[in-house]
Amino acid sequence: MSATEKTTITVEVTVKAPVAKVWEVWSSPAHIVHWNNASDDWFTPKADNDLRPGGKFSARMEARDGSFGFDFTGVYDEVTEHKRIAYTLGDDRKVKIEFEDKGEETVLTESFEAETENPAEMQKSGWQAILDNFKRYTESL
Repeated sequence: MSATEKTTITVEVTVKAPVAKVWEVWSSPAHIVHWNNASDDWFTPKADNDLRPGGKFSARMEARDGSFGFDFTGVYDEVTEHKRIAYTLGDDRKVKIEFEDKGEETVLTESFEAETENPAEMQKSGWQAILDNFKRYTESL
């Protein structure tokens, strides 16, 4: 693989909730702060989301012990309500999220370009853990 080729990683989850609810929980900052973490030792104290093409989002992610934190930011490239979201992260990686309406369930598929600092498997498991947390939170509402 050349230096210009990027590895794309895909994670997926089926949420037992209609697509309108899944979309709302995915995109509302009031909800994002409750599910946007890969493990219990991390949390998201603040989230902003302007869900429209050209709109920006930001989620502050911090370790509960105060040892580390970072801003997860990007700009939306495409927003098709209840179907698709595509955005570019602050480091120019592309992300695509598909919402598949299955009636009382929604299949959420997220594909993202891997970064080069951490192994792909580690990135996949981290993003999958966040999706799994999203599923648990959404189904608890």
